[in-house]
Amino acid sequence: MAATIVSNAPASMVSIAPALLAMLHEAQPQLKQHALFLLNKYVDQCWPEISTSVPLIESLYEDEEFDQRQLAALVVSKVFCFLGDLNDSLSYALGAGSLFDVSEDSDYVHTLLAKAIDEYASLKSKLTESNAEAANVDPRLEAIVERMLDKCIMDGKYQQAMGIAIECRRLDKLEEAITRSDNVHGTLSYCINVSHAFVNRREYRREVLRLLVNVYQNLPSPDYLSICQCLMFLDEPEGVASILEKLLRSSNTDDVLLAFQIAFDLVENEHQAFLLNVRDRLSVPKAQSSGTVQAEPAQNENSTAPEDIQMTEGTSASTAIAHETDPNEAIYAERLTKIRGILSGETSIQLTLQFLYSHNKSDLLILKSIKQSVEMRNSVCHSATIYANAIMHAGTTVDTFLRENLDWLSRATNWAKFSATAGLGVIHRGHLQQGRSLMRPYLPQGGSGGGGSPYSEGGALYALGLIHANHGEGIKQFLRDSLRSTNVEVIQHGACLGLGLAALGTADEEIYDDIKSTLYTDSAVAGEAAGISMGLLMVGTASEKASEMLAYAHETQHEKIIRGLALGIALTVYGREEEADTLIEQMIRDQDPILRYGGMYALALAYRGTANNKAIRQLLHFAVSDVSDDVRRTAVLALGFVLYSEPEQTPRIVSLLSESYNPHVRYGAALAVGISCAGTGLSEAISLLEPLTSDVVDFVRQGALIAMAMVMVQMNEASDSRVGTFRRQLEKIILDKHEDTMSKMGAILASGILDAGGRNVTIRLLSKTKHDKVTAVVGLAVFSQFWYWYPLIYFISLSFSPTAFIGLNYDLKVPKFEFISNAKPSLFEYPKPTTVPTTTSAVKLPTAVLSTSAKAKARAKKEAEQKAHAEKAAGGAESSSAASNAGKEKSSSEKDGDSMQVDNQPEKKAEPEPSFEILTNPARVVPAQEKFIKFMEDSRYAPVKLAPSGFVLLRDLQPSEPEVLSLTDAPSSNVSPAAGSATGQQGSASAMAVDEEPQPPQPFEYTS
Repeated sequence: MAATIVSNAPASMVSIAPALLAMLHEAQPQLKQHALFLLNKYVDQCWPEISTSVPLIESLYEDEEFDQRQLAALVVSKVFCFLGDLNDSLSYALGAGSLFDVSEDSDYVHTLLAKAIDEYASLKSKLTESNAEAANVDPRLEAIVERMLDKCIMDGKYQQAMGIAIECRRLDKLEEAITRSDNVHGTLSYCINVSHAFVNRREYRREVLRLLVNVYQNLPSPDYLSICQCLMFLDEPEGVASILEKLLRSSNTDDVLLAFQIAFDLVENEHQAFLLNVRDRLSVPKAQSSGTVQAEPAQNENSTAPEDIQMTEGTSASTAIAHETDPNEAIYAERLTKIRGILSGETSIQLTLQFLYSHNKSDLLILKSIKQSVEMRNSVCHSATIYANAIMHAGTTVDTFLRENLDWLSRATNWAKFSATAGLGVIHRGHLQQGRSLMRPYLPQGGSGGGGSPYSEGGALYALGLIHANHGEGIKQFLRDSLRSTNVEVIQHGACLGLGLAALGTADEEIYDDIKSTLYTDSAVAGEAAGISMGLLMVGTASEKASEMLAYAHETQHEKIIRGLALGIALTVYGREEEADTLIEQMIRDQDPILRYGGMYALALAYRGTANNKAIRQLLHFAVSDVSDDVRRTAVLALGFVLYSEPEQTPRIVSLLSESYNPHVRYGAALAVGISCAGTGLSEAISLLEPLTSDVVDFVRQGALIAMAMVMVQMNEASDSRVGTFRRQLEKIILDKHEDTMSKMGAILASGILDAGGRNVTIRLLSKTKHDKVTAVVGLAVFSQFWYWYPLIYFISLSFSPTAFIGLNYDLKVPKFEFISNAKPSLFEYPKPTTVPTTTSAVKLPTAVLSTSAKAKARAKKEAEQKAHAEKAAGGAESSSAASNAGKEKSSSEKDGDSMQVDNQPEKKAEPEPSFEILTNPARVVPAQEKFIKFMEDSRYAPVKLAPSGFVLLRDLQPSEPEVLSLTDAPSSNVSPAAGSATGQQGSASAMAVDEEPQPPQPFEYTS
């Protein structure tokens, strides 16, 4: 029989199995072993026949005296694998011990390894969640996973090993993979990205990051930038402070520049409470501590000296003190003053303010045309125009439009007056030194409520919060006093919103008690703002305050208060992920739809930017099943917050919902895409929103227009032709007298968002280090509440991020130097300004042809008949050109950037466009342009950290040469007139920022 097997084996494998299976019944162990050896060899070809005798082979595995038990287990495992029973297959593979070869390149091994890793990972995660199951992990399973990890490390597949180690919660193997890799720094940064993108549980992610910090610190040259980012995630300010202090005390200037760079990078993440903790933990120089504390950049609201002057004064004071003892301490004192200015946010705010002012390119003609086309009776569109102006000039300090239209502005009454006053806070955002003096004409006088309108007083307090958002140390006390000293609910409303903004995330108990006492007055208007404000104050603290707020929401009868509290509770669990599950469950099971609506926001904010599958599933479930339209709309909208770290996923996930029969769901889908794809210009997002901008329901059109503007912010026609189409669509909606109010409001707001911050900001929810920008996410969450309360529209300004490259030297000044953008200038240039005829196109439209024919007739009377024919022909050409340009004159259409440029494009292409552009520090660098930014090789300055935008510290390679500085203190010199302009009494230099004309020369005397 054996001879037959050998001779027939190569020819036909079908006949071999029965013979080999028969051998298993033989008494001799050697024959059984030989049969198992061949069965194992050919199992992939004859497993159907073997499957009938599986019990026989299993009995061999169970026979303790049989030498080749492991081989029998391997054969059974393979058969079960081919039958598709992976659980049994894995359990027999474990019995095969070392015979299961993890290095074998076969479908069987790959399938079983994947199954083993999944099984092990799920056991380890259960083990972490409830520490009782420690004994349940099979040591044989652990051995397979360890062999797989060792093999990956041996083969140099470090990223694969790290992925498996993270998934299997084997931090020891993760550390081994990192330390043995050939590029430790690269491996560490890869590991940080993996832990943010794929580790679902917050606690475990913190363990991974803690391990990475330890590995970083043991390197010969630690990457302090990455260490400090990890420590920020872990909320360990002591570690950051000790690293910064070590760098500041270094004798090497490069280390000091690195400390400044770390501070700027941390500020970009907008975690106010953490930054202030770091600042307060930096030790003072060893001389008298009092002098150095005074040297810190002033937070005093009434101080009027510009930031840089304060710095030099602080430096000289601390130097004078330290001279008495140690020159090293004098140097440290000077550096400490600078870094405290950075950590408090003042330095970056001041530089941003200067940049937005000096580079402001907002187009006042767009606002003028909106104002002319809005009917005076329509208060919604009147207010929307004021909102659009504030958003368009956010942070630029340019309030020209308001000053030029005081009569028109004065028509605002009641809450519209509140909004108009609060708009100044958006325009002057970041004016920390002069904010209070700017708003003084409107603020409550002497704590008694004064003689002014309570609406403008409440609006002014809200404006102060917007000016000091996330940097409120200097204004908190004033806002608290204003809240305590009034019982007018409108003023309380403004004061609560202002306090929440100024003290964002600081969890200040005293302020919380002040706001709580306002809440307990049970006034609907003040209570709504108090609920939101408590959430802003307690952002991300997940404290027991949330249950206190929930209890009051159940007690009160006012819908407004319940809604304010619902959003406030959601804000308290910001970023807490699985920690927030109990509270979320409580809210989404509530009978009150407003609290379920709050539960959607709680899900959105707890799992913000995590793309967590469980959260997405829950939101989708509520989006299609809840009985309340409000809850369904918010559930879809909330997907935008969960998915903003993976914007390309959002259009795919909400595409079916965007075609729902329910308009509320369609609206939610539009805003979800707007929020998660904001500032990306993502083509799929624009394609999804386009049909919604012409939806049959007015509020869906409104949401789609706003969302489209959020996606397209800072894009021009060169990068996507649909931008021009969208701008013309907005113009058409605004000018159309028959368009309904809701979509007109959406179009007006969209016009503001498209050109936000003088066309120099984008909406960004993630910092460059992939940390979520707390203020930005919170700002958009509260902004999305404008459905119920229009004044909350201003919260969108919190999500604006300046698209600037600002290079700084050791003195934190902005030196002039050039760098390259390796892309065609037209791709990223500012949109072309509109020209005067654009604003009158609605008037000219019906008369364009008539006026040309009238001119032609006039000419025909005066001139000879032959000449008249020629003139009429020219008139015909003119009229056809006018028609093709939607009623605009030909000469104006050539200048107009927003109209179709069919006629004049060929002329422009006469000379080829260069393929690069030289930019001068500071420069506008939009997100899509960042990959094209390069430093020149012969440049005087080299960056401490290669970064295409943001605040970049520069090493001066020619320190002996004199430096040329770029930014001047333009907004500071502008402040005093602007303060007057807040009352509308006088003009200001800030008007010149938007004029294309050069300023007139100063008076002078001519002597020959």
